[in-house]
Amino acid sequence: MSADTLNPSLPELLALSPGIAALRRDIHAHPELSFEEIRTADLVAQQLASWGIEVHRGLGKTGLVGVIQGRPGARSIGLRADMDALPITEHNRFAHASKHAGKMHACGHDGHTAMLLAAAQYLAAHRDFAGTVYLVFQPAEEAGGGAATMMADGLFTRFPMDAIFGMHNWPGMAAGQFAIKPGPCFASSNEFQITIRGKGCHAAMPHLGIDPVPVACQMVQAFQTIVSRNVRPIDTGVISTTMIQAGEATNVIPDYVTVQGTVRTFTTEVLDLIEERMRAVAQHTCAAYGASCEFVFQRNYPPTVNHHDESEFVRKVMVEVVGADNVLVFEPTMGAEDFSYYLQEKPGAYFLIGNGDGTHREGGHGLGPCMLHNPSYDFNDQLIPLGATLWVKLVQRWLAQA
Repeated sequence: MSADTLNPSLPELLALSPGIAALRRDIHAHPELSFEEIRTADLVAQQLASWGIEVHRGLGKTGLVGVIQGRPGARSIGLRADMDALPITEHNRFAHASKHAGKMHACGHDGHTAMLLAAAQYLAAHRDFAGTVYLVFQPAEEAGGGAATMMADGLFTRFPMDAIFGMHNWPGMAAGQFAIKPGPCFASSNEFQITIRGKGCHAAMPHLGIDPVPVACQMVQAFQTIVSRNVRPIDTGVISTTMIQAGEATNVIPDYVTVQGTVRTFTTEVLDLIEERMRAVAQHTCAAYGASCEFVFQRNYPPTVNHHDESEFVRKVMVEVVGADNVLVFEPTMGAEDFSYYLQEKPGAYFLIGNGDGTHREGGHGLGPCMLHNPSYDFNDQLIPLGATLWVKLVQRWLAQA
């Protein structure tokens, strides 16, 4: 089977996919940012209810859970789709482009929601399984950790699923392909902000002050030695200084400099090491120059670490759907994903579905690439029946286990 052949989709899902695609485009045209997904949640809830699916609202503020009960059975499974958009101004001009300036579905969460809706419609119509399916429509993946917020509102206590699974579209990977890998697949996301306080003075008389600018330069250079000389070569870590702000005039040495950036790792142990060394480098570099230091390190999303057995289970289902040649090994990325919170509490796995090379986009698309977080991106609607087929098969196989 060629990588762009989507025939493995269940015939019924192929038949209903145009209607689901229309819903996807409606969501794309009306993007909502993190914890603002009121219209999107209303649309999802209405669709689920129309198919006879029990709906629970208000988890994680704007999140919701649909419950599909099959035949009596003790096993259960959770399937997650994210719903939020990004604060990006869309460059596409086709009919379903964003109607709200500064907001865009540039990561395909509209497509993730659509694939899960398609699977929900099929599963509700057939219920040919023993056990319970929990459909988790999550807010605020992009900002705010909606996964953790839903958990704080009792996601796993109110809906005691045995395992949870998530899927993300991946531009550049051919439509018709999937990818998965046990172990770390997305990195932790963390931010730092360092304020270096010196003593401002006239730039022509630097000896009368303490210049924080060279302190900042020395500090940023030293940070790069942490990964190269403190972290084990077989471990992975990234320190990226992305903002340095100082001064208001060319003839004035400023009182302070602010240094900000991000740190990414696949393990908490490496993260602990990097934070400890960064703090020491910052404080001692400032002390060496007679400056003072305020060091703030904020841990956001933890690393996303797939469970081995659940990853292997998903891989086998993928092979059943598209064949072994179209199931790839997920190359880990230093991007972050808040599905990580779920995997800290429940067995499960997070995996990819290929979004193609962008040739699916309609006329009027932006001139940029069809990549995630790009203003010219659009989800590939051809994936809806295929992604939904994988969800259906995963449910059927998971709940059929003894």
